[in-house]
Amino acid sequence: MQKQSSRLALAAAGVTVVLWASAFVSIRSAGEAYSPGALALGRLLAGTLVLGAVLLVRREGLPPRAAWPGILVSGLLWFGVYMVVLNWGEQEVDAGTAAMVVNIGPILIALLGARFLKESLPPRLLAGMAVSFAGAVVVGLSMSRASSGAHASLLGVLLCVLAAMAYAGGVVAQKPALAHGSALQVTTFGCLVGAVACLPFAGQLIDEAGRAPLSATLNMVYLGVFPTALAFTTWAYALARTTAGRMGATTYAVPALVVLMAWLFLGELPGLLTLAGGALCLAGVAVSRSRARIPADAGTAEST
Repeated sequence: MQKQSSRLALAAAGVTVVLWASAFVSIRSAGEAYSPGALALGRLLAGTLVLGAVLLVRREGLPPRAAWPGILVSGLLWFGVYMVVLNWGEQEVDAGTAAMVVNIGPILIALLGARFLKESLPPRLLAGMAVSFAGAVVVGLSMSRASSGAHASLLGVLLCVLAAMAYAGGVVAQKPALAHGSALQVTTFGCLVGAVACLPFAGQLIDEAGRAPLSATLNMVYLGVFPTALAFTTWAYALARTTAGRMGATTYAVPALVVLMAWLFLGELPGLLTLAGGALCLAGVAVSRSRARIPADAGTAEST
C-alpha cells in the first residue's frame, strides 16, 4: 500500500512538472498583451473558478482552522507575490538569466525545510540538487547567448531573487497545512488568497482584456486551469507524501522540459550546450529522488 502511494505521489509530481514547464510557453504569448499583475490576476481567477467548482462537486467544504495559517502564507507568497514578481522580472531580464536566478528556489526550500520543518538533508539530495543547479545554469547561459536581445537589469535580477524567495517560503508554509487539509482544499483557498491579493490589478486586467488578442487571453485561461488549478493540486498531493526538499529538487526537471517544449511547439532548436544542461537537470533529479540501498547483511545484523 505504501509503495502504491509512493508511485501515485511520483506520478502527481510528474504531472506538476510537465504542466509548469508548459506554463513558460504560454506566459511568453500572454505576457505580450497582459502586464505582470493583470496576467497573474487573470490566471488566479481562472484557477480559483475551476478549483472552487471541483471543491463544491466533491463537497469537501472549508479546511480545518489549523490549516489556515499555512494557506494564508502560501497564498500570499506563492500564489500572489511569486506570480506577479516573476512576470515582472521576466520583462526585465532575458529568459536564461531568469531561469538561472529563479532556480535557487529549490535550494532555499531545502534549507528552509531543514530549519522550520526539521527535515533532513541527505547527501543524495544535496548532490542531486548541485548537479541540477549546474544544469540550470548551463541552460540559462545557453539561452542567454542564443537570444540576440538578451539583457539583464539589476532590477530584473532582484525581482527574480524575490520570486525564488517567495516560492520557497510558500512551499515551506504549505507543507504543515497539508497535515490538516486536503490537497484540493489547501490549493483552492491558497489560490483564492492569491487572487484577492492581486485584486488591485483588476482595472488593468479589464482594460487589457478588451485589447488583447484571443490567443493571449486563451493562454491566460490555460495558465489558470492547468499549470495552476491542476498542477498546484497534484503538487500539494505529492508534497503531503514527501519532504519539501525532495519536492523542490524535482522541479529541476522543468528547465529540461521547457527546452523540449520550445523545440516541439515553438520550433526553437536547442544547441548542444542547452541539451547538455537539460541532461544535467534530469540526472540531478534522478539522484535527488533516489534512496540509499541498505545492505542485506546490515538488516540481518540489526535483527540478531
